[in-house]
Amino acid sequence: MSKIVKTPSKHLFHYLNTLIETSSDAIIIINTLGEVEYWNSQAEQIYDIPFTTIRNKKIINFFKKEDLKILEILETKEKVSNVYHLPRPDKHVLISSSPIFDDQGNLIGAISIDQDITSIVKLNDKLALTTNELQKIKQQYNLQEQMGPLSGIIGKGAAIQTAKELTHKVAKTDATLLIQGESGVGKELFAKGLHEASLRKEEPFIPINCGAIPEALFESEFFGYEKGAFTGANKDGKAGKVEMADGGTLFLDEVGMLPLDMQVKLLRVLQEREVSRIGGVTSRKVDIRIVAATNSDMESMVKKGLFREDLFYRLNVVSLNVPPLRERLEDIPDLVASLVHEFSTKYNKQRPSLLNSAMDTFINYQWPGNIRELRNIVERMIIFTDKPTIHAEDLINIIPVTMNNAINKEGLAQEKALLECDRIKETLLETFGNKSAAAKKLGISRVSLYNKIKQYNIE
Repeated sequence: MSKIVKTPSKHLFHYLNTLIETSSDAIIIINTLGEVEYWNSQAEQIYDIPFTTIRNKKIINFFKKEDLKILEILETKEKVSNVYHLPRPDKHVLISSSPIFDDQGNLIGAISIDQDITSIVKLNDKLALTTNELQKIKQQYNLQEQMGPLSGIIGKGAAIQTAKELTHKVAKTDATLLIQGESGVGKELFAKGLHEASLRKEEPFIPINCGAIPEALFESEFFGYEKGAFTGANKDGKAGKVEMADGGTLFLDEVGMLPLDMQVKLLRVLQEREVSRIGGVTSRKVDIRIVAATNSDMESMVKKGLFREDLFYRLNVVSLNVPPLRERLEDIPDLVASLVHEFSTKYNKQRPSLLNSAMDTFINYQWPGNIRELRNIVERMIIFTDKPTIHAEDLINIIPVTMNNAINKEGLAQEKALLECDRIKETLLETFGNKSAAAKKLGISRVSLYNKIKQYNIE
Protein backbone atom coordinates (compact mmCIF):
# COMPACT_ATOMS: atom_id res chain seq x y z
CA MET A 1 0.00 0.00 0.00
CA SER A 2 1.23 3.44 -0.86
CA LYS A 3 1.02 6.22 1.71
CA ILE A 4 1.09 9.97 1.16
CA VAL A 5 3.17 11.27 4.01
CA LYS A 6 2.92 14.97 3.29
CA THR A 7 1.82 17.35 0.59
CA PRO A 8 4.62 17.78 -1.98
CA SER A 9 5.95 21.21 -2.89
CA LYS A 10 4.61 23.00 -5.96
CA HIS A 11 7.94 22.50 -7.73
CA LEU A 12 7.90 18.77 -7.07
CA PHE A 13 4.23 18.50 -8.06
CA HIS A 14 4.99 20.24 -11.36
CA TYR A 15 7.88 17.84 -11.96
CA LEU A 16 5.70 14.80 -11.19
CA ASN A 17 2.91 16.11 -13.42
CA THR A 18 5.35 16.55 -16.32
CA LEU A 19 6.67 13.05 -15.77
CA ILE A 20 3.14 11.58 -15.68
CA GLU A 21 2.19 13.38 -18.90
CA THR A 22 5.08 11.79 -20.74
CA SER A 23 3.81 8.31 -19.83
CA SER A 24 2.42 6.18 -22.64
CA ASP A 25 -0.15 4.77 -20.21
CA ALA A 26 -3.43 6.26 -19.05
CA ILE A 27 -3.16 7.47 -15.44
CA ILE A 28 -6.39 8.03 -13.54
CA ILE A 29 -6.98 9.16 -9.93
CA ILE A 30 -10.38 9.15 -8.24
CA ASN A 31 -11.47 10.09 -4.75
CA THR A 32 -13.54 7.96 -2.40
CA LEU A 33 -16.73 9.27 -4.00
CA GLY A 34 -15.61 7.91 -7.36
CA GLU A 35 -15.02 11.40 -8.76
CA VAL A 36 -12.17 11.92 -11.19
CA GLU A 37 -9.37 14.01 -9.67
CA TYR A 38 -6.74 13.36 -12.31
CA TRP A 39 -6.96 12.24 -15.95
CA ASN A 40 -3.79 12.54 -18.05
CA SER A 41 -3.60 13.22 -21.79
CA GLN A 42 -3.03 9.53 -22.57
CA ALA A 43 -6.31 8.70 -20.81
CA GLU A 44 -7.96 11.32 -23.02
CA GLN A 45 -6.60 9.57 -26.14
CA ILE A 46 -7.40 6.00 -25.06
CA TYR A 47 -10.96 6.68 -23.87
CA ASP A 48 -11.68 9.70 -26.08
CA ILE A 49 -12.88 11.79 -23.09
CA PRO A 50 -11.32 15.23 -22.43
CA PHE A 51 -10.19 15.93 -18.85
CA THR A 52 -12.37 19.05 -18.80
CA THR A 53 -15.40 16.87 -19.48
CA ILE A 54 -14.75 14.20 -16.87
CA ARG A 55 -13.02 16.27 -14.16
CA ASN A 56 -14.79 16.18 -10.77
CA LYS A 57 -17.49 13.97 -12.34
CA LYS A 58 -18.31 10.49 -11.14
CA ILE A 59 -16.44 8.02 -13.35
CA ILE A 60 -19.48 5.72 -13.29
CA ASN A 61 -21.28 8.28 -15.49
CA PHE A 62 -18.85 7.47 -18.33
CA PHE A 63 -18.37 3.71 -17.90
CA LYS A 64 -20.44 0.76 -16.76
CA LYS A 65 -19.84 -0.08 -13.11
CA GLU A 66 -18.84 -3.67 -13.93
CA ASP A 67 -16.21 -2.34 -16.35
CA LEU A 68 -14.44 -0.19 -13.74
CA LYS A 69 -11.63 -2.01 -11.97
CA ILE A 70 -10.63 1.18 -10.11
CA LEU A 71 -13.96 1.18 -8.21
CA GLU A 72 -13.26 -2.36 -7.03
CA ILE A 73 -10.02 -1.08 -5.50
CA LEU A 74 -12.00 1.38 -3.34
CA GLU A 75 -13.96 -1.56 -1.96
CA THR A 76 -11.22 -4.19 -1.62
CA LYS A 77 -8.37 -1.76 -0.71
CA GLU A 78 -6.07 -4.31 -2.41
CA LYS A 79 -3.72 -3.38 -5.20
CA VAL A 80 -3.60 -5.32 -8.50
CA SER A 81 -0.87 -5.56 -11.14
CA ASN A 82 -1.16 -6.16 -14.90
CA VAL A 83 -4.74 -7.44 -14.82
CA TYR A 84 -6.38 -7.81 -18.23
CA HIS A 85 -9.56 -5.76 -18.49
CA LEU A 86 -12.09 -4.67 -21.09
CA PRO A 87 -13.47 -1.29 -19.94
CA ARG A 88 -15.14 -0.81 -23.33
CA PRO A 89 -15.99 -3.31 -26.08
CA ASP A 90 -13.29 -1.82 -28.32
CA LYS A 91 -10.63 -1.25 -25.64
CA HIS A 92 -8.31 -3.86 -24.19
CA VAL A 93 -6.06 -2.77 -21.30
CA LEU A 94 -3.70 -4.09 -18.66
CA ILE A 95 -4.50 -2.40 -15.33
CA SER A 96 -2.25 -1.80 -12.37
CA SER A 97 -4.23 -0.11 -9.62
CA SER A 98 -3.67 0.81 -5.95
CA PRO A 99 -5.64 2.43 -3.15
CA ILE A 100 -4.38 5.82 -1.84
CA PHE A 101 -4.20 6.52 1.89
CA ASP A 102 -3.40 9.68 3.82
CA ASP A 103 -0.75 9.78 6.56
CA GLN A 104 -3.34 8.62 9.10
CA GLY A 105 -4.09 5.52 7.02
CA ASN A 106 -7.47 6.74 5.84
CA LEU A 107 -8.53 5.83 2.31
CA ILE A 108 -8.73 8.99 0.20
CA GLY A 109 -8.93 7.52 -3.32
CA ALA A 110 -7.40 5.17 -5.87
CA ILE A 111 -4.97 5.40 -8.74
CA SER A 112 -5.04 3.32 -11.92
CA ILE A 113 -2.43 2.94 -14.62
CA ASP A 114 -4.02 1.53 -17.80
CA GLN A 115 -1.77 0.17 -20.56
CA ASP A 116 -3.57 0.11 -23.90
CA ILE A 117 -3.04 -3.31 -25.55
CA THR A 118 -5.92 -3.05 -28.05
CA SER A 119 -3.60 -3.16 -31.09
CA ILE A 120 -1.75 -6.17 -29.65
CA VAL A 121 -5.01 -8.04 -29.02
CA LYS A 122 -6.29 -7.27 -32.52
CA LEU A 123 -2.99 -8.37 -34.03
CA ASN A 124 -3.18 -11.57 -32.00
CA ASP A 125 -6.75 -12.14 -33.24
CA LYS A 126 -5.57 -11.68 -36.81
CA LEU A 127 -2.71 -14.09 -36.23
CA ALA A 128 -5.11 -16.61 -34.68
CA LEU A 129 -7.47 -16.24 -37.64
CA THR A 130 -4.57 -16.61 -40.06
CA THR A 131 -3.35 -19.65 -38.15
CA ASN A 132 -6.83 -21.19 -38.36
CA GLU A 133 -6.96 -20.50 -42.08
CA LEU A 134 -3.51 -22.00 -42.55
CA GLN A 135 -4.61 -25.03 -40.52
CA LYS A 136 -7.67 -25.45 -42.76
CA ILE A 137 -5.50 -25.20 -45.87
CA LYS A 138 -3.09 -27.71 -44.36
CA GLN A 139 -5.97 -30.09 -43.57
CA GLN A 140 -7.33 -29.73 -47.10
CA TYR A 141 -3.86 -30.36 -48.50
CA ASN A 142 -3.43 -33.41 -46.27
CA LEU A 143 -6.85 -34.66 -47.36
CA GLN A 144 -5.88 -34.28 -51.01
CA GLU A 145 -2.60 -36.05 -50.28
CA GLN A 146 -4.49 -38.86 -48.57
CA MET A 147 -6.96 -39.11 -51.42
CA GLY A 148 -4.35 -39.14 -54.15
CA PRO A 149 -4.77 -39.79 -57.88
CA LEU A 150 -6.24 -43.30 -57.37
CA SER A 151 -8.67 -42.31 -54.61
CA GLY A 152 -11.63 -42.96 -56.91
CA ILE A 153 -10.74 -46.66 -56.91
CA ILE A 154 -12.41 -47.94 -53.74
CA GLY A 155 -11.21 -51.06 -51.99
CA LYS A 156 -8.92 -52.26 -49.23
CA GLY A 157 -8.54 -55.85 -50.37
CA ALA A 158 -5.14 -57.30 -51.29
CA ALA A 159 -5.98 -57.71 -54.99
CA ILE A 160 -7.00 -54.11 -55.62
CA GLN A 161 -4.22 -52.73 -53.39
CA THR A 162 -1.61 -54.65 -55.40
CA ALA A 163 -2.99 -53.16 -58.62
CA LYS A 164 -2.91 -49.63 -57.17
CA GLU A 165 0.65 -50.03 -55.89
CA LEU A 166 1.86 -51.19 -59.31
CA THR A 167 0.12 -48.22 -60.96
CA HIS A 168 1.85 -45.78 -58.59
CA LYS A 169 5.27 -47.33 -59.36
CA VAL A 170 4.80 -47.20 -63.13
CA ALA A 171 3.31 -43.68 -63.06
CA LYS A 172 6.66 -42.01 -62.34
CA THR A 173 8.17 -43.53 -65.50
CA ASP A 174 7.20 -43.14 -69.15
CA ALA A 175 6.80 -46.89 -69.67
CA THR A 176 3.90 -48.03 -71.86
CA LEU A 177 1.26 -49.80 -69.78
CA LEU A 178 -1.18 -52.51 -70.89
CA ILE A 179 -4.19 -52.78 -68.56
CA GLN A 180 -6.03 -56.10 -68.81
CA GLY A 181 -9.30 -57.02 -67.19
CA GLU A 182 -12.92 -57.87 -67.82
CA SER A 183 -15.38 -55.29 -69.08
CA GLY A 184 -16.56 -52.99 -66.32
CA VAL A 185 -13.72 -53.50 -63.82
CA GLY A 186 -12.57 -49.86 -64.04
CA LYS A 187 -9.65 -49.97 -66.47
CA GLU A 188 -10.12 -46.32 -67.46
CA LEU A 189 -10.04 -45.28 -63.78
CA PHE A 190 -6.60 -46.87 -63.50
CA ALA A 191 -5.47 -45.16 -66.71
CA LYS A 192 -6.64 -41.75 -65.44
CA GLY A 193 -5.08 -42.41 -62.04
CA LEU A 194 -1.75 -43.28 -63.67
CA HIS A 195 -1.85 -40.06 -65.72
CA GLU A 196 -2.69 -37.93 -62.64
CA ALA A 197 0.18 -39.52 -60.68
CA SER A 198 2.65 -39.02 -63.52
CA LEU A 199 4.89 -36.10 -64.48
CA ARG A 200 2.48 -35.47 -67.39
CA LYS A 201 -0.48 -34.69 -65.09
CA GLU A 202 -0.69 -31.06 -66.25
CA GLU A 203 -0.91 -32.15 -69.90
CA PRO A 204 -3.91 -33.70 -71.76
CA PHE A 205 -5.36 -37.13 -71.06
CA ILE A 206 -6.97 -38.23 -74.34
CA PRO A 207 -9.09 -41.40 -74.28
CA ILE A 208 -10.12 -43.16 -77.47
CA ASN A 209 -12.38 -46.23 -77.55
CA CYS A 210 -11.07 -48.41 -80.35
CA GLY A 211 -14.23 -50.53 -80.24
CA ALA A 212 -16.59 -47.61 -80.82
CA ILE A 213 -15.06 -46.09 -84.00
CA PRO A 214 -16.32 -47.21 -87.43
CA GLU A 215 -13.44 -48.76 -89.39
CA ALA A 216 -13.67 -46.08 -92.11
CA LEU A 217 -13.06 -43.32 -89.56
CA PHE A 218 -10.15 -44.88 -87.67
CA GLU A 219 -7.40 -43.06 -89.51
CA SER A 220 -8.98 -39.58 -89.37
CA GLU A 221 -9.82 -40.01 -85.67
CA PHE A 222 -6.30 -41.14 -84.81
CA PHE A 223 -4.20 -38.94 -87.07
CA GLY A 224 -6.46 -36.08 -88.16
CA TYR A 225 -6.52 -34.49 -91.62
CA GLU A 226 -5.45 -31.38 -93.49
CA LYS A 227 -7.95 -28.97 -95.05
CA GLY A 228 -9.44 -30.26 -98.30
CA ALA A 229 -8.18 -33.80 -97.64
CA PHE A 230 -11.56 -35.25 -98.64
CA THR A 231 -15.12 -34.19 -99.40
CA GLY A 232 -16.83 -32.91 -96.27
CA ALA A 233 -13.58 -32.31 -94.42
CA ASN A 234 -13.40 -29.32 -92.09
CA LYS A 235 -12.09 -26.32 -94.05
CA ASP A 236 -9.37 -25.71 -91.47
CA GLY A 237 -8.41 -29.34 -91.07
CA LYS A 238 -8.51 -31.26 -87.80
CA ALA A 239 -5.99 -32.62 -85.31
CA GLY A 240 -6.25 -36.32 -84.52
CA LYS A 241 -6.31 -37.89 -81.05
CA VAL A 242 -2.59 -38.69 -81.20
CA GLU A 243 -1.71 -35.07 -81.91
CA MET A 244 -4.12 -33.81 -79.25
CA ALA A 245 -2.34 -35.95 -76.65
CA ASP A 246 1.05 -34.32 -77.35
CA GLY A 247 2.85 -33.89 -74.03
CA GLY A 248 0.30 -36.01 -72.21
CA THR A 249 -1.23 -39.49 -72.23
CA LEU A 250 -3.12 -41.30 -75.00
CA PHE A 251 -5.45 -43.97 -73.61
CA LEU A 252 -6.36 -46.69 -76.11
CA ASP A 253 -9.37 -48.50 -74.67
CA GLU A 254 -10.30 -51.87 -76.20
CA VAL A 255 -7.05 -51.82 -78.17
CA GLY A 256 -7.71 -55.40 -79.32
CA MET A 257 -10.43 -54.02 -81.62
CA LEU A 258 -7.90 -52.12 -83.77
CA PRO A 259 -7.92 -53.26 -87.43
CA LEU A 260 -4.62 -54.76 -88.63
CA ASP A 261 -3.84 -51.86 -91.00
CA MET A 262 -4.29 -49.37 -88.15
CA GLN A 263 -2.05 -51.51 -85.95
CA VAL A 264 0.76 -50.98 -88.47
CA LYS A 265 0.28 -47.20 -88.45
CA LEU A 266 0.07 -47.06 -84.65
CA LEU A 267 3.29 -49.08 -84.41
CA ARG A 268 5.03 -46.52 -86.64
CA VAL A 269 3.85 -43.69 -84.34
CA LEU A 270 5.23 -45.54 -81.32
CA GLN A 271 8.57 -46.18 -83.03
CA GLU A 272 9.15 -42.80 -84.66
CA ARG A 273 7.13 -40.54 -82.31
CA GLU A 274 5.67 -38.57 -85.19
CA VAL A 275 2.29 -38.40 -86.90
CA SER A 276 1.11 -37.41 -90.40
CA ARG A 277 -2.38 -36.06 -91.01
CA ILE A 278 -4.45 -37.43 -93.90
CA GLY A 279 -3.68 -35.27 -96.95
CA GLY A 280 -0.57 -33.84 -95.31
CA VAL A 281 2.96 -33.86 -96.74
CA THR A 282 4.86 -33.25 -93.52
CA SER A 283 4.89 -35.12 -90.23
CA ARG A 284 4.58 -33.66 -86.74
CA LYS A 285 6.68 -34.77 -83.79
CA VAL A 286 4.62 -35.93 -80.81
CA ASP A 287 5.65 -36.63 -77.23
CA ILE A 288 3.04 -39.02 -75.88
CA ARG A 289 2.71 -41.78 -73.37
CA ILE A 290 0.58 -44.75 -74.42
CA VAL A 291 -1.69 -46.57 -72.00
CA ALA A 292 -3.71 -49.37 -73.58
CA ALA A 293 -6.52 -51.47 -72.16
CA THR A 294 -8.25 -54.64 -73.28
CA ASN A 295 -10.64 -57.32 -72.08
CA SER A 296 -9.36 -59.73 -74.74
CA ASP A 297 -6.76 -62.47 -74.42
CA MET A 298 -4.05 -60.64 -76.36
CA GLU A 299 -1.60 -63.53 -76.46
CA SER A 300 -4.28 -65.75 -77.96
CA MET A 301 -5.08 -63.04 -80.54
CA VAL A 302 -1.38 -62.81 -81.46
CA LYS A 303 -1.24 -66.59 -82.01
CA LYS A 304 -4.33 -66.43 -84.22
CA GLY A 305 -2.88 -63.56 -86.27
CA LEU A 306 -5.55 -61.10 -85.13
CA PHE A 307 -3.07 -58.79 -83.44
CA ARG A 308 0.47 -57.92 -84.48
CA GLU A 309 3.11 -59.48 -82.25
CA ASP A 310 5.49 -56.50 -82.57
CA LEU A 311 2.75 -54.05 -81.51
CA PHE A 312 1.73 -56.31 -78.62
CA TYR A 313 5.27 -56.25 -77.22
CA ARG A 314 5.44 -52.49 -77.73
CA LEU A 315 2.26 -52.06 -75.68
CA ASN A 316 3.02 -54.74 -73.09
CA VAL A 317 6.12 -53.17 -71.52
CA VAL A 318 4.33 -53.29 -68.16
CA SER A 319 1.17 -55.35 -67.68
CA LEU A 320 -1.49 -54.58 -65.08
CA ASN A 321 -4.29 -57.05 -64.34
CA VAL A 322 -7.37 -55.47 -62.74
CA PRO A 323 -9.24 -58.15 -60.73
CA PRO A 324 -12.95 -58.76 -61.39
CA LEU A 325 -15.43 -57.85 -58.66
CA ARG A 326 -16.16 -61.50 -57.79
CA GLU A 327 -12.49 -61.85 -56.74
CA ARG A 328 -12.67 -58.88 -54.36
CA LEU A 329 -15.81 -59.60 -52.35
CA GLU A 330 -14.33 -57.87 -49.28
CA ASP A 331 -14.56 -54.55 -51.18
CA ILE A 332 -18.27 -54.83 -52.01
CA PRO A 333 -19.60 -53.24 -48.75
CA ASP A 334 -17.39 -50.16 -49.24
CA LEU A 335 -18.32 -49.91 -52.91
CA VAL A 336 -22.05 -50.22 -52.18
CA ALA A 337 -21.84 -47.62 -49.38
CA SER A 338 -20.04 -45.17 -51.67
CA LEU A 339 -22.55 -45.68 -54.50
CA VAL A 340 -25.54 -45.36 -52.15
CA HIS A 341 -24.16 -42.01 -50.98
CA GLU A 342 -23.48 -40.88 -54.56
CA PHE A 343 -26.92 -41.71 -55.95
CA SER A 344 -28.86 -40.59 -52.84
CA THR A 345 -27.22 -37.19 -53.27
CA LYS A 346 -27.81 -37.19 -57.02
CA TYR A 347 -31.54 -37.90 -56.67
CA ASN A 348 -31.99 -35.86 -53.47
CA LYS A 349 -33.25 -38.85 -51.48
CA GLN A 350 -32.70 -39.98 -47.92
CA ARG A 351 -29.72 -42.31 -47.71
CA PRO A 352 -31.02 -45.79 -46.78
CA SER A 353 -29.13 -48.31 -44.67
CA LEU A 354 -28.70 -51.86 -45.93
CA LEU A 355 -29.40 -54.71 -43.53
CA ASN A 356 -27.04 -57.67 -43.43
CA SER A 357 -29.39 -59.77 -45.55
CA ALA A 358 -29.36 -57.15 -48.33
CA MET A 359 -25.58 -56.78 -48.22
CA ASP A 360 -25.15 -60.56 -48.33
CA THR A 361 -27.27 -60.60 -51.48
CA PHE A 362 -24.79 -58.22 -53.10
CA ILE A 363 -21.84 -60.31 -51.91
CA ASN A 364 -23.33 -63.64 -53.12
CA TYR A 365 -23.83 -62.42 -56.68
CA GLN A 366 -21.19 -63.26 -59.33
CA TRP A 367 -21.18 -59.79 -60.98
CA PRO A 368 -20.56 -60.61 -64.64
CA GLY A 369 -20.77 -56.86 -65.36
CA ASN A 370 -18.39 -55.96 -62.53
CA ILE A 371 -18.33 -52.36 -61.18
CA ARG A 372 -20.38 -51.06 -64.09
CA GLU A 373 -23.18 -53.51 -63.27
CA LEU A 374 -22.92 -52.73 -59.54
CA ARG A 375 -23.36 -49.01 -60.26
CA ASN A 376 -26.39 -49.77 -62.39
CA ILE A 377 -28.07 -51.89 -59.71
CA VAL A 378 -27.38 -49.48 -56.84
CA GLU A 379 -28.69 -46.55 -58.90
CA ARG A 380 -31.84 -48.52 -59.69
CA MET A 381 -32.22 -49.44 -56.00
CA ILE A 382 -32.04 -45.78 -54.93
CA ILE A 383 -34.54 -44.72 -57.59
CA PHE A 384 -37.18 -47.36 -56.82
CA THR A 385 -36.76 -47.85 -53.04
CA ASP A 386 -38.07 -45.26 -50.58
CA LYS A 387 -37.61 -47.27 -47.37
CA PRO A 388 -35.10 -46.13 -44.72
CA THR A 389 -33.79 -49.70 -44.41
CA ILE A 390 -33.39 -52.15 -47.27
CA HIS A 391 -33.93 -55.91 -46.85
CA ALA A 392 -32.94 -58.65 -49.27
CA GLU A 393 -36.55 -58.97 -50.47
CA ASP A 394 -36.48 -55.30 -51.53
CA LEU A 395 -33.90 -56.27 -54.17
CA ILE A 396 -36.01 -58.99 -55.85
CA ASN A 397 -37.33 -56.71 -58.62
CA ILE A 398 -34.06 -54.78 -58.92
CA ILE A 399 -31.40 -57.45 -59.28
CA PRO A 400 -31.10 -59.90 -62.20
CA VAL A 401 -32.94 -63.24 -61.86
CA THR A 402 -29.60 -65.03 -62.15
CA MET A 403 -28.65 -63.58 -58.79
CA ASN A 404 -31.28 -65.70 -57.08
CA ASN A 405 -30.25 -68.79 -59.06
CA ALA A 406 -26.63 -68.31 -58.01
CA ILE A 407 -27.43 -68.90 -54.36
CA ASN A 408 -27.48 -72.56 -53.36
CA LYS A 409 -29.78 -74.14 -50.80
CA GLU A 410 -27.38 -73.54 -47.95
CA GLY A 411 -27.17 -69.90 -48.98
CA LEU A 412 -30.96 -69.63 -49.07
CA ALA A 413 -31.25 -71.05 -45.56
CA GLN A 414 -28.62 -68.62 -44.35
CA GLU A 415 -30.38 -65.75 -46.10
CA LYS A 416 -33.69 -66.73 -44.47
CA ALA A 417 -32.04 -66.72 -41.04
CA LEU A 418 -30.54 -63.29 -41.71
CA LEU A 419 -33.90 -61.93 -42.80
CA GLU A 420 -35.55 -63.31 -39.67
CA CYS A 421 -32.83 -61.87 -37.42
CA ASP A 422 -33.10 -58.45 -39.11
CA ARG A 423 -36.89 -58.48 -38.75
CA ILE A 424 -36.70 -59.27 -35.02
CA LYS A 425 -34.12 -56.53 -34.41
CA GLU A 426 -36.21 -54.01 -36.33
CA THR A 427 -39.39 -54.91 -34.40
CA LEU A 428 -37.64 -54.69 -31.03
CA LEU A 429 -36.44 -51.22 -31.98
CA GLU A 430 -39.98 -50.22 -32.99
CA THR A 431 -41.38 -51.46 -29.65
CA PHE A 432 -38.52 -49.95 -27.63
CA GLY A 433 -37.47 -53.38 -26.40
CA ASN A 434 -40.94 -54.45 -25.24
CA LYS A 435 -40.80 -58.19 -25.98
CA SER A 436 -44.53 -58.82 -25.48
CA ALA A 437 -45.41 -56.10 -27.99
CA ALA A 438 -42.70 -57.31 -30.37
CA ALA A 439 -43.93 -60.93 -30.20
CA LYS A 440 -47.49 -59.79 -30.90
CA LYS A 441 -46.34 -57.69 -33.86
CA LEU A 442 -44.28 -60.59 -35.24
CA GLY A 443 -47.19 -63.02 -34.80
CA ILE A 444 -45.27 -65.43 -32.57
CA SER A 445 -45.42 -66.36 -28.89
CA ARG A 446 -43.26 -64.63 -26.32
CA VAL A 447 -41.47 -67.95 -25.65
CA SER A 448 -40.67 -68.30 -29.36
CA LEU A 449 -39.33 -64.74 -29.42
CA TYR A 450 -37.05 -65.45 -26.45
CA ASN A 451 -35.75 -68.57 -28.22
CA LYS A 452 -35.10 -66.60 -31.40
CA ILE A 453 -33.29 -63.84 -29.47
CA LYS A 454 -31.07 -66.50 -27.90
CA GLN A 455 -30.59 -68.33 -31.23
CA TYR A 456 -29.47 -65.19 -33.08
CA ASN A 457 -27.58 -63.81 -30.07
CA ILE A 458 -29.53 -60.55 -30.22
CA GLU A 459 -28.65 -58.12 -27.45
